[in-house]
Amino acid sequence: MSRSVDSVLRTLMKKAVLVLVTAVAVIAAALIPSGRPVEAATSGFGSALSAVKQVSWQTNSSVNALAVAGNTVYAGGLFTRIRQPGQPLGQGDAARSYIAAFNRTTGVPTRFAPKLNGPVWSIATSPDGKWVVIGGDFTTVDGVKRSHLAMFSVATGKLVAGWDPVVAYRVSAIAIGGNSVYFGGSFGRVDNTERNNVAAVTLSTGVLLPWDPDADDDVYAIDLSDNGTRVFVGGGFSELKNNDHYALAMVNTTTGDAYTMPAAAAIPEPDLDCQSRVKDIDTLGSKVFVSNAGSGRGCYDGVLAADATSGKLLWQNNCLGATEAIKAIGNWLYKGSHAHDCSRDGGFKDGTGNHHLLVESTTTGKLGPWYPNTDYGGETEVGPLAFASGGNDLWVGGDFTRVNGGAQQGLTRFTNTPGGARPTLPAAPAASSTRAGKATVSFPTVVDADNIALTYTLFRGSTKLASWKRSSYSWVKPAVTTFSDTRLPSGKTVSYRVQVSDGRNVRSGAAVAVKIR
Repeated sequence: MSRSVDSVLRTLMKKAVLVLVTAVAVIAAALIPSGRPVEAATSGFGSALSAVKQVSWQTNSSVNALAVAGNTVYAGGLFTRIRQPGQPLGQGDAARSYIAAFNRTTGVPTRFAPKLNGPVWSIATSPDGKWVVIGGDFTTVDGVKRSHLAMFSVATGKLVAGWDPVVAYRVSAIAIGGNSVYFGGSFGRVDNTERNNVAAVTLSTGVLLPWDPDADDDVYAIDLSDNGTRVFVGGGFSELKNNDHYALAMVNTTTGDAYTMPAAAAIPEPDLDCQSRVKDIDTLGSKVFVSNAGSGRGCYDGVLAADATSGKLLWQNNCLGATEAIKAIGNWLYKGSHAHDCSRDGGFKDGTGNHHLLVESTTTGKLGPWYPNTDYGGETEVGPLAFASGGNDLWVGGDFTRVNGGAQQGLTRFTNTPGGARPTLPAAPAASSTRAGKATVSFPTVVDADNIALTYTLFRGSTKLASWKRSSYSWVKPAVTTFSDTRLPSGKTVSYRVQVSDGRNVRSGAAVAVKIR
């Protein structure tokens, strides 16, 4: 077939896709339930989410990408099978080749099961919840040629015929805005046209757009401002369109020209000891949040927040330990990393272990009250690698095999189900009586995985003596509260116990007896 005939046929196919997409959209609008709105924290935990792991299926290898459409969560990665909660590797499983979909409410898989011949590294859903676009290393989907980029109908789960941009190599990041699909990765051409590591096609037809920021190295992250006027691009590049823009840039949605972004200067330029790359970008309201992973001891691994219009730096958190995933929910920014030293920002010091799941204030960047945890595996040694949310939950994908100390591989989720984690059971207080009619009672603080401030109440028998509000962190030596109980009858034996509450969960410790002098 001649090149000219092939070009004509390809154009006709693109037009056919536009008709199909329009027709299916009408059906999809009626079938896709809308996601729940962001809800404020309920009594029992301090941020937008509980630290209690909710039930979900697992995978047999890493989850690299997550996205939400209505009540469906799409997961992509290196996995080839999924399995039931609580089941060990190889049991209670089902085949899923590099991509799967799950019910947001139950964590149970849907029937969506296309067959890919290579890993998925990126997923995005359209703002109207009708389309899901995936990117990665694959070159076929269900035996149909798809070069590293493919689109499915959320309503039917079917591959969209004719929507087939030809990308030369891996697609690592995708964002959808209006009728444009922006994507980045490690490629040099799209539809046989030069596009270095970042490009855009139309959502309706897959036709290549003129948008061409022209990055000189890999792009790992891409997102749009909520008002659709800016595209944020992050990765390991040093230049866009032959102009200096290291790791992060804010670009025009039509021309691909970069705006001035003062916040980008907060990322150190590379040298022999440090190369810091942007790994994730998330926008919410008027802000854009950016996370980094650095190569080299002490190299920048933190998170920054910037104004999504002016690009001005609002705050920067300098925790060490590569940050692979971030997600803003309400007033909180959830962070997936192997953070091991946040002492520069008033947090934990090196030597306290890896804190793979954390939350920061979207206003200040300071660590907040949410401390579930995972382990890590694979080559990344990070644990969490991808986040997605429907507004009142957080789905976490990665290379972990355990969550909160229990077996759970590749995928987990947290919600705002009331209650939250319970405080640690307080120990029996220390009590002594060295003076007539007086007892001295002391007790240490305990920790709670989704609260910092807890209420402690001291009882003598069934009599409430006093209450205190105390803040505690798992990496800080427990603070000790001491109380003097006076006017007690000499020779009498009394008992003391401590009760701790996070506002919903109450834990009562063992009692200790002391004879009054």
